Amino acid sequence: MTPAPPLASAQTVLITGATDGLGRALARKLAAQGATLILHGRDQAKGDALLAELHAETGNNRITFEKADFSSLAEIRALADRVADRDRLDVLVNNAGMGVELARKDSADALELTFQVDYLATYVLSCLLTPLLVRSAPARVVNVSSAGQAPLDFDDVMLERGWDGVQAYCQAKLAQIMLTIKHAELLRDSGVTVNALHPASYMPTKIVTHLYTVQSTLEEGLENTARLVTDPELGKVTGTYFNRARAARAHAQAYDAGARARLIKISERLTGVPFPQTPSLAS
Repeated sequence: MTPAPPLASAQTVLITGATDGLGRALARKLAAQGATLILHGRDQAKGDALLAELHAETGNNRITFEKADFSSLAEIRALADRVADRDRLDVLVNNAGMGVELARKDSADALELTFQVDYLATYVLSCLLTPLLVRSAPARVVNVSSAGQAPLDFDDVMLERGWDGVQAYCQAKLAQIMLTIKHAELLRDSGVTVNALHPASYMPTKIVTHLYTVQSTLEEGLENTARLVTDPELGKVTGTYFNRARAARAHAQAYDAGARARLIKISERLTGVPFPQTPSLAS
C-alpha cells in the first residue's frame, strides 16, 4: 500500500472521535506532519492526555481538544458553533461512532442512540460547518462509514417496531453515505469535496474487539483514511464511496435521489438543523 502524502502544515483538520482507535491514529499521523488539529472526544481527561502525548511526541503545539458528547444534540451543535468561530477549516473528518450494540439505548434527546451518534452527528457538523469549509476552500469532508450497510425504513428510522443492533449500525452507516452524496452535490462547484469510506474490516478497535475477530490492521484503515484527507490526486474527487482504497458501489438506496431527500427531511426534523440550500448561502 502506498502511504498517503503528508498534509500541508498550514491546514486545519477537525477529527471527531480522536481519543481512540482510528481517530487517535490519524491524529498522531497528522500531528507529526505539523498540521493544525482540532481533536474531539467526549472525555476531557482522555483528551488532555492525548494532547500531552502528541505535544511530547511531535513538538506540534497547534493542537487543541474539544469535548462533546454526541449523545446530546445540544453538545454536537455547541461543538459546531465553536469550530465555526475559527478562521478556517480545511478538512472535517467525521470519524466518531458506535459499533454494534447488544441492547437498545436512547440518547439524551430520546432518539435511538446509534442513529444519533453514527449519523445525526455527522449531519449536524456537516451542515453547520459548511460555511466555514466553503470560505476555506479548497477543503474536504471525509465521512468514516462502513461496508456494513442496510436500507432505511423511513417510517421507522428509530427502529421502534423492532430494534436490532446490526440494523441500527448498518442503517446509520448507509445514511452517512447518502448524506455524503447529497452534500457533495450541494458543494460540487465550491471547491469543497465530500467523500465516504470503509477504511478496513474489523480493525483492532474497542467497537470491534468485544464482538468480532480482528481481520485488518489499524495501519490499513489509517492509510486509507489519511489518503482521503491528504492525497492531492483526490483533490477533485467528490460524492464517492471508497471501500478501503478503491472507489466502490454502496447499497442501492444511496443512489436513490428520493430516498436521499427523505433522509434530509427526517434529519432536519430530528435535529432542527436545516440542510444548506446553496453554497452561496453558506459563504
